[in-house]
Amino acid sequence: YCTQCRWLLRAAWVAQELLTTFQAELGEVALAPGTGGVFEVRLDGVVVWSRASEGRFPELKELKQRVRDVIAPDKTLGHSDA
Repeated sequence: YCTQCRWLLRAAWVAQELLTTFQAELGEVALAPGTGGVFEVRLDGVVVWSRASEGRFPELKELKQRVRDVIAPDKTLGHSDA
């Protein structure tokens, strides 16, 4: 997340949501400060979401779906699957 843009709260909220949704699948979530408008979500080094390449922030629903598709493809996300 970009410290210049003050995106810490957004990053922390996303981390909280991912840890809550994938509590059995995720061992940890780390927030790495950066600059230049960076906002990325990576799983084991693989970029799942990049604000730079997508041109926007993720909707939480679509981010959860992308994370699920990588770490727990058979997991249901309830209303986030609709």
